[in-house]
Amino acid sequence: MIFGPFKLILRIISMIVSAIFLYFVFTFFQIWMTGHHHTTSNAQAIIVFGTTENNGTPSPELEARLTQALVLWNEQRAPWIAVTGGNIPGDVYTESGVSKTWLVKHGVPASRILQGFGNDTWQNISTVLPALQAKSIQTVITVTDPFHEYRAMAIASSQGLMPQPSPVPNSPTVHDSLWKYYLKETLSVGVARVLGYHLLSQWSTVATSVNLPSGG
Repeated sequence: MIFGPFKLILRIISMIVSAIFLYFVFTFFQIWMTGHHHTTSNAQAIIVFGTTENNGTPSPELEARLTQALVLWNEQRAPWIAVTGGNIPGDVYTESGVSKTWLVKHGVPASRILQGFGNDTWQNISTVLPALQAKSIQTVITVTDPFHEYRAMAIASSQGLMPQPSPVPNSPTVHDSLWKYYLKETLSVGVARVLGYHLLSQWSTVATSVNLPSGG
C-alpha cells in the first residue's frame, strides 16, 4: 500500500518518456521520407539553401545543391532561382553571392536570380522572402541536403510559402557520419515544433555570437 503512489508516479513517468520517444521516432520518419521524395511539380521559384563556400568557390556540398538547382532550371521547372546564405566576420564572400556567380557561369541569367542571406535556415527564408513577395512568388522547390529538406520546407511554410522538395542526390555531406545529421535534424525539428522555428533561430544566433572571437 505504501508503494502505491510511487508505482503510479513511475507509471506516469514511463508513459511520458514513451510518448516523447515515439514523438521523436515519428519526427525522424518524416524527415527521412521527405529527404527521399522528389517533387514532379513545377513552381514559381527554386530556392537553394546556403552552405559553406571556400574563398569565392562553392564547397562540394554547396556545389551539389547548385547543380541540383541547375538541373531543375534546365528542365524549366521554375522561372526564378533564389539563392541564400550569408557569411561570418572575416569572410570576403557570401554564400549567396558565390552561388549566384556559379549559376551565372553555368548559363542562368543574372536577372533571373533572387538573392537572400542569413546564417541559418530561418534567416535564409526571411531574407529572401521580400524578393519573392515582390514577384508574387508563393510556390517554391526547395533544394538542400536530404536530412535538411523537412526543416527547410517547414520553415518555408511557416513564412507563407508553398514548398515542394527536391533534395540533393548523392550529396557529399551524407557520406560522412550520416546518422549524426539525421539525429541533429530530428532533435531540432522536434524541439522547434513545440517552441517555434523562429525562437530556435534566435537561440542559435545568440549562441553563435557568444562563441565568435571578438575583433582585434
